[in-house]
Amino acid sequence: MNLRLRPERFVVWRLPERAPPPAFPAGAFWSVTATGKELSGVCEEAHVPSAARRESGWRCLEVEGTLDFGQVGVLEGLARPLARAGIPIFVLSTFDTDHVFLKGDSLERGVRALEAAGHRVLGVPTGRRTARAVHEENESTGGLDRTRLSF
Repeated sequence: MNLRLRPERFVVWRLPERAPPPAFPAGAFWSVTATGKELSGVCEEAHVPSAARRESGWRCLEVEGTLDFGQVGVLEGLARPLARAGIPIFVLSTFDTDHVFLKGDSLERGVRALEAAGHRVLGVPTGRRTARAVHEENESTGGLDRTRLSF
């Protein structure tokens, strides 16, 4: 499965259950959910409602393409290698696809765990490539440039 690292930094937030929903947040990616017990959301760090309890520092890996509602095991295939690596996740599903959020300090380990499980992670900035991506890129040169592996 292909995933793409979104460039934004995200916050998962919560307002009290009776709080009015915020105005539609700015930014390219946001979601607000009301459950009757809470009002919570995800948005870019710069757009969090001021009264919200927040959990900052999330990065998003978006499953590429449109997923059919009949597909089984998509999240399990992503969550299992991350759980084995001891990486907590937050998941948000939309009509078209799934989004797996990892804390920024777990991103490098998460990408490596997903790639070891056979997934491909795209959008990792140059200079912050995974071992597999760098290896594939440098395979013809006969050497792995480990200086380009830091996140």
